[in-house]
Amino acid sequence: MLTKLKERLEAELRALENELKFELPKELQKALAHGDLRENAEYQAALQRQEFVRARIAQIRKQLSDLSMLNVNALPRDRVAYGSTVTLLDLDTGEEVTYRLALGDEVDPERGIISVSSPIGSSLLGKREGDEVIVHTPARKRRFEIIRLITLPQELEGGEAS
Repeated sequence: MLTKLKERLEAELRALENELKFELPKELQKALAHGDLRENAEYQAALQRQEFVRARIAQIRKQLSDLSMLNVNALPRDRVAYGSTVTLLDLDTGEEVTYRLALGDEVDPERGIISVSSPIGSSLLGKREGDEVIVHTPARKRRFEIIRLITLPQELEGGEAS
């Protein structure tokens, strides 16, 4: 999970740095050749893209820095933390739902991958299998029980929750 994310971020970073150093300067020079910069849409578009690329590069570097500080061995084996897969029982509806807790670009709610800082994710952090969790969402208060927990260290070892 971490390795794939890191590889994907590093590949995106290389592509964006290449674009910033080589492709965008060429686009800007070509646009400058068209003359009046005040009404030059190509020039404005290239400047906007340059600004976006710089911001995205900074964001990726921060994510890579955060990931490098994450010590999988320090993650708990018996409590919900980053990378945990948690199966919840909705105590009001009886429905079961499974989530994996993730960071930043990993998040994909349609695939059940939610942010550790989302209302559900932050409510789950530090909880154990069997715990009841109350989640405050904008719409209502929801009650869950953690019926299955697989932490990232367990998953990497190929183990199951205890």
